Amino acid sequence: MPGAGCDIAAWVTYATSKRFSKEPEKFGTGHVEGIVESGAANNAAVSGTWIPALVFGIPGDTITAIVIGVLYLKNLVPGPLIFQNQPEVITALFAVFFIANLLMLPFGWLAIKLSVQMLRVSRSILMPIIMIFCIVGAFAITNSAFAIGVMLIFGVLGFVLEDHGFPVAPIILGIVLGPLLEQNFFSSMLKADGSVLAFFSRPIAGVLGIATLLLWTAMLYYWMRSRRMNEAAA
Repeated sequence: MPGAGCDIAAWVTYATSKRFSKEPEKFGTGHVEGIVESGAANNAAVSGTWIPALVFGIPGDTITAIVIGVLYLKNLVPGPLIFQNQPEVITALFAVFFIANLLMLPFGWLAIKLSVQMLRVSRSILMPIIMIFCIVGAFAITNSAFAIGVMLIFGVLGFVLEDHGFPVAPIILGIVLGPLLEQNFFSSMLKADGSVLAFFSRPIAGVLGIATLLLWTAMLYYWMRSRRMNEAAA
């Protein structure tokens, strides 16, 4: 469950589901397989999003970012020390999570009944409404028309990529995690005096580093293997 948020989890799961599905051509048409698996990943990623938010103070999505802001207003600083200095806050938070999951049963059932009514709305009416919300959301981020232009350009780019078979989920994940990864990488390199071996100096870091390298190698191997098989078949 990625700590990048529910939206990223749903996108990654949707792309993975489409890749391994026996009926990938049905995806994008309201296929049940894609909807169910994306929805399951969206819910499953909630706990994964809260881990970096509480332990490191790094929000995984907009919801945890708002919560971290509220915690700061209450003079609560998210991080490892909050578990030691204010354990009652963590206990109360987990109790609220438990109660919220119980309340989700009746409220979720009611939301499903109401959401079904949206399917009766004509596509010619629904799509312009969604477009308006996208424009308002993009403008609200920076209060400038430039953000709307960026949103429209990347929307067209995403449509072209999706139309040509390129998965959009990895691109979104890269846009969200790219700046954070780059910032922490440069900070780590400065602390290690530019030595890459510092990432493998400790046992846990070494195991994670080796696992990452093996994963990259396996992905490269399967990509080259698939390419050779396609060339041989052609």
